Amino acid sequence: MAIIEVTVPDIGDFDEVTVIELMVKPGDTVRAEQSLITVESDKASMEIPSSHAGVVKEIKTALGDKVKKGSLVLMLEVAGEAAAPAPAPVAATAAPVAAPAAETPAAAPAVAASGPVEVRVPDIGDFKDVTVIEVMVKVGDTVKLEQSLITVESDKASMEIPSSAAGVIKELKVKLGDKVNIGDLLAMLEGAATTAVAPAAAAPTPASVPAPAASAPVATAPATALATPAHTPTATPALGLPHASPSVRKFARELGVPLAEVKGSGLKGRITDADVQSFTRSVMSGAVQTLAISAQQAAKPAGGGGGSELGLIPWPKVDFAKFGPIERKEMSRIKKISGANLLRNAIMIPAVTNHDDCDITDLEAFRVSTNKENEKSGVKVTMLAFLIKACVAALKKYPEFNSSLDGDALIYKQYFHMGFAADTPNGLMVPVIKDADKKGIFQISTEMSELAKKARDGKLSPAEMSGASFTISSLGGIGGRYFTPIINAPEVAILGVCKSTMEPVWDGKAFQPRLMLPLSLTWDHRVIDGAAAARFNVYLGQILGDFRRVLL
Repeated sequence: MAIIEVTVPDIGDFDEVTVIELMVKPGDTVRAEQSLITVESDKASMEIPSSHAGVVKEIKTALGDKVKKGSLVLMLEVAGEAAAPAPAPVAATAAPVAAPAAETPAAAPAVAASGPVEVRVPDIGDFKDVTVIEVMVKVGDTVKLEQSLITVESDKASMEIPSSAAGVIKELKVKLGDKVNIGDLLAMLEGAATTAVAPAAAAPTPASVPAPAASAPVATAPATALATPAHTPTATPALGLPHASPSVRKFARELGVPLAEVKGSGLKGRITDADVQSFTRSVMSGAVQTLAISAQQAAKPAGGGGGSELGLIPWPKVDFAKFGPIERKEMSRIKKISGANLLRNAIMIPAVTNHDDCDITDLEAFRVSTNKENEKSGVKVTMLAFLIKACVAALKKYPEFNSSLDGDALIYKQYFHMGFAADTPNGLMVPVIKDADKKGIFQISTEMSELAKKARDGKLSPAEMSGASFTISSLGGIGGRYFTPIINAPEVAILGVCKSTMEPVWDGKAFQPRLMLPLSLTWDHRVIDGAAAARFNVYLGQILGDFRRVLL
């Protein structure tokens, strides 16, 4: 083993940037190019990666320290004879500062034209297709030379793009979420000042190579539709971009957390991963009372939007008090969040539902006898546990039901994470049984019981509601015959089950009393056709009728 020094690589024209986040601690095992610290200048934040893989022995920087190229970050124990550092991957940096005159020809003052002036993305280094995450001006605003117009973000850095001229914004050519590159048109200005710096002179000049995104400290698959929704920032935030590193902002976006509402616990109020997780737990427990669903959704009543976006007539406005006594109650946090997602899914997914019945007489007898035999264990096996195992077998046979759309492609998942809808005092939630194919009926029953209790207590974590590849919505304990469950995007199917009933079934000679379970399979017609859905339901019924088939 060898001990090497990990230093700050070339981060462009920066001098003494501030350490605002330590992302590792002594004893941690790090990968090559894994982010170690986050530093910040006036206009940008960036993550400094490790030049080697190894174990952190000693941290040589502290929060608030000033560092620059060559500053010692930490001591790393590496395997073999790798004492000589390999060429360090340069952190994706981002500081909109003027390039030195020795490297870039000085920009000559130019007399502003009387007509519109184009403002384009300057040279931002080795970045391609960076995302616009903040628009800092609007049409009609007067901007100064080098005033920041937008904020863009890559995997490792965020940067503000300045204006190459002064004037009045007549037209914006970008919006939130757009991908931009060097030379792309940002805005049209009028009434520019008499001198303007050419775009190359005002360009940020990060010496950078994008590095792989740092892994989040917890599993952060995109949240399910019944967790927190995606948050759309407003075009002109009152206080600017939330104080957080790019990886934290990415983590928050994956969970749908509005960073503007998160209180940071880091240096100078900086938001950390732990703050995002804590905020999400507070929302799910109902402790947070000011969750912004999104800028657009917040402007619409939960009972229905205006409808103009879809070319519909306006939603009816009625003074119900004219007809009799009324009482107004705000919907729960969960219902507000899930309602917006369900509306989106119901509108955007061409969904079809197949209804069927399956004979579970023998399976129910087996379940009852199993519970009697294992009464002392305290684990109660439910029919839903058998349904989960049966659905896993059906998903393996018909893998398109275990897929998700990604543009014009299908993502076929090699894992089997099963969501199940849980009824709670605050509304419907969907905990997820991870790797259900690797677990037995008793383990699934135990996990379901624990997750359902957490859901009722409002203590489910985002990770426990994330990553489902297929969902089961069961009304078995309530009643009903059939229903049409709404698909939980980005999944492509959902199974609804109702209360089983004893019915006379013809066996070819006589009617026999059989316990029949109603099945309602809703599927996305963009991915699945009617024949495949019918086969899935038939196969699922065969497994539930003779559970030995799961072994085949």
